Amino acid sequence: MTGSILTKNGRKNYYAVLNVYGEDSKRRRKWIDTGVPVAGNNKRLANKRLQEILSEYSNGYVDLTKDASFINFMEQWLEVHKLSIAPTTYDGYRIALNTHIVPYFDKKKLRLSDVTPAIIQGYVNFKLKTLSPNTVRKHLANISKCLNSAVKQNIIAINPVKRIELPKKIKYNGARHYNEKQIEQLLDCCKGDPLEIVIILTLFYGLRRSEVLGLKWGAVNFEDKTLAIKHTVVKMGNNTHIQDRTKNESSYAVFPMSKKIIAELNAWRERQLLWKSLQPNDYHDSDYICTREDGQLLSPDYVSQHFVVLLRHNNMPPIRFHDLRHSSASFLKFLGFDLKDIQTWLRHKDIQTTMNLYTHLDMEAKENIADKLDAKLQALTSV
Repeated sequence: MTGSILTKNGRKNYYAVLNVYGEDSKRRRKWIDTGVPVAGNNKRLANKRLQEILSEYSNGYVDLTKDASFINFMEQWLEVHKLSIAPTTYDGYRIALNTHIVPYFDKKKLRLSDVTPAIIQGYVNFKLKTLSPNTVRKHLANISKCLNSAVKQNIIAINPVKRIELPKKIKYNGARHYNEKQIEQLLDCCKGDPLEIVIILTLFYGLRRSEVLGLKWGAVNFEDKTLAIKHTVVKMGNNTHIQDRTKNESSYAVFPMSKKIIAELNAWRERQLLWKSLQPNDYHDSDYICTREDGQLLSPDYVSQHFVVLLRHNNMPPIRFHDLRHSSASFLKFLGFDLKDIQTWLRHKDIQTTMNLYTHLDMEAKENIADKLDAKLQALTSV
C-alpha cells in the first residue's frame, strides 16, 4: 500500500491519502486526518504519521472495501454483548446510545471507516455544551469499546477514540455528611418510619442504596452473627433491576453483627410478621428485609425521595441518601479509625476513593480548628 501527504482547502491539518485497491483492482483514495497542523514546519511530522498509518493498515490486514455503517455497527455490537454484561450496564449503554450517540451521528450517515479522531472530537465538543465531562467520558468509553471490536474484526485499523483529547474528569465536591449529633437526631426521628431499618443499616455499615435494598434474610446468620452483602437492587431508566451480584468484587463482604444490629433486625422481622398476619391474602411474601407494609420491596426512587421528606419534616439539614455513606465514614474517623480501616469497612476498591473522602473530612476538621482559633484570638484582642 502506498500513500502521500496532502492538504485540503479550508482544513487545518495534513491528510494521509492512501491508495487502496479493491477486489475489482480499481484504485480508490482514502483520506485520513493525521491530526498534524499544517501551520508551522510540520511536514516531516506529517510524513512520519503517514508511515504509522500505512503500517497500521498493512499489519492489520484491514479490508477497506467494507462499508459498515457506524451506527448500525454500534447497535449490533450492543446486542451481541447484551448477554455478557449486567442489565444495568446494558440499560446505561442503551440510554446513552438512543439519547445522545444515535441522534448526533445518524444524520451524518458515517461508515465505520469514516470515523476519524476529528469526528469523535467534534462529538465531544458538542456534548460538552450540555453534558458534564464525566458523562461525556462515559459515552466515549462505550464508543471506544465498540470500535475496539471493529479493530479486532479488521473492519478498521485503529480506534480513533484513543487519539483524541479526553475531557478532564470533574471531582464531585458536593458530598455532605452528618456529624455525631446529627446522626443521633436522625436515628431518633426515623423511629417508626418506613425507612427506619434502611437508615440504621446504611449508617452502621456505610452501605450503598443498592446494597441495603438488596439485603435478604437469607444473608443474615443469627447463629454466627454475620450479615452478607451479595445482592443489589438498582434503578436504571424506568426499570428496577434485582441482581445476585454486587457493584464489584470488593463490594461483596461479610460483616459481623453487633448486639444493637441483631436487636434491630429481630424487631424488624417481628414487624414484618405482624404485617403478614394482618393481610394474609394481600401480603407479598419475599426474603427481602427492606419492604413496605404489604411486603413489596422498597424501590430505589422511593428511598431517595422519602428520605428528603423525612429530613424536611424534622428540620434537619438536607443531604442526599448516599451521603449517609459519607456520614458513616465521618463517624468512623471521629471514632479514631485510620484510612485503611475506613477503606476496609466501606469496601472501596481503590484507596484513592477513600483518600478523596478523607481529604474532605480533614478539611472539615481544619475549619473547626480555624473557628476555635478565631474565637480565641478575638477574645484575646478584645481585652
